[in-house]
Amino acid sequence: MSQFFQIHPENPQKRLIVQACDIIRKGGLVVYPTDSGYALGCHIGDKGAMDKIRRIRQLDDDHNFTLVCRDLSEISTYAKVNNSVYRAIKAHTPGAYTFVLPATKEVPRRLQHSKRKTIGLRIPNNLIALALLEELNEPLMSSTMIFPGEDMPMTDPEDIMDRVGKQVDLIIDGGAGGAVATTVIEFIDDMPEIVRVGLGDPSPFED
Repeated sequence: MSQFFQIHPENPQKRLIVQACDIIRKGGLVVYPTDSGYALGCHIGDKGAMDKIRRIRQLDDDHNFTLVCRDLSEISTYAKVNNSVYRAIKAHTPGAYTFVLPATKEVPRRLQHSKRKTIGLRIPNNLIALALLEELNEPLMSSTMIFPGEDMPMTDPEDIMDRVGKQVDLIIDGGAGGAVATTVIEFIDDMPEIVRVGLGDPSPFED
């Protein structure tokens, strides 16, 4: 059975953040809050934890995983971003957007889209998530906590515990989560294409 931490959404307890990051560094799979709902997260280099996410969500090889980053400099490390794309992302982060971009060599091949060699990246507007990222000092490999056949992310940490408590190592209760996933924007030849409309306003990226 997983551990269950109640972390204050506005003043995250440092002690619990450190413990959570220790679990992640040791290969643990965690459920944590973001600004658009709860997400599954693990260390960027941990294939075993990533495989657990695939099993829980029943994902195929074409799924775009997301690296959740703490700032724009991390995004530039893991994605190829020119000045115009950088400005567009900067204007809408932190926030409920996932940006799909060409991956750099820093991204393990198994995290990239198998055909397009892209990776999803985002900076969440959530203090618990940002505290985790600051303590980790690197991105979290993440996927929204949406079960197969369902359209909405799970919002209640207690319900999440009932569903996946035996499959994950830690569930962070940061209060009721949002029920809408991020808006996904893919940059193709530096032009934005709206892949999914979610919590983030898509209008700035429309023609």
